[in-house]
Amino acid sequence: MTASSGTIRTGIGGWTFDPWEGTFYPEKLAKKRQLEHASRQLSAIEVNGTYYGSQKPATFAKWASEVPDGFVFSLKASRYVTNRKVLAEAGDSMEKFLTQGLTELGDHLGPILWQFAPTKKFEPDDFAAFLALLPEKQDGLTLQHVVEVRNETFMVPEFIDLLAKHKVAVVCADHHDYPLLPDVTGDFVYCRLQKGEDDIKTCYPEKDIKDWAGRLKTYAAGGVPDDLPLVAPDRKPEQKKRDVFAFFITGGKVNAPNGAQYLAKLV
Repeated sequence: MTASSGTIRTGIGGWTFDPWEGTFYPEKLAKKRQLEHASRQLSAIEVNGTYYGSQKPATFAKWASEVPDGFVFSLKASRYVTNRKVLAEAGDSMEKFLTQGLTELGDHLGPILWQFAPTKKFEPDDFAAFLALLPEKQDGLTLQHVVEVRNETFMVPEFIDLLAKHKVAVVCADHHDYPLLPDVTGDFVYCRLQKGEDDIKTCYPEKDIKDWAGRLKTYAAGGVPDDLPLVAPDRKPEQKKRDVFAFFITGGKVNAPNGAQYLAKLV
């Protein structure tokens, strides 16, 4: 991807989900055309399948061929990298993930999401060793890395400073159980909105979506929202435009496309 331009992209997790057929997708649309359709209604999709197993280079190339200019895929990194006791030993698994052919996506390759289990606690030296393993480029493409941590031990300024040192973003997770880390540590911002409900047509209540729209615009302009509690409030990130990603994930999946489309209209 190119340098950050303050672009806000909203999206969903994956594009295959039976309840979306006849609602998000037109009646009788062939499954093989679902990505083509989804990528023209949304500006990003987070791929979960890459967390569980490898894909072929031809698969990534096919995905890239079906989406329009400006659309990006965020890829969840392999669980074999992040689900381990000693992260410093993840080098081989990381290389296997990064060399499976994902660069076939070209300009459509968005952030790589390294997600950690709720039981994974913050061990500064080991996490620093993990961050040092993350390459800036793969096959000539610049990589964007973001981590999602889900244990309260990460709620310390030391962790935020460590991410900023390595220019790695942290997931701003709006979740009922996991910690919220709205701090800016990288060149882009990545939000996962996970409190949606199936009985709300827009996934989130309209007021909440409007609140998030305001925050996303603040992030994109180079600021930090003043209504979210920062982990490191004394840190002042560089004032510059940042690309922003916001995904409606997990909760309220039935209406996630509606939420993403409504949010897109507001930003």
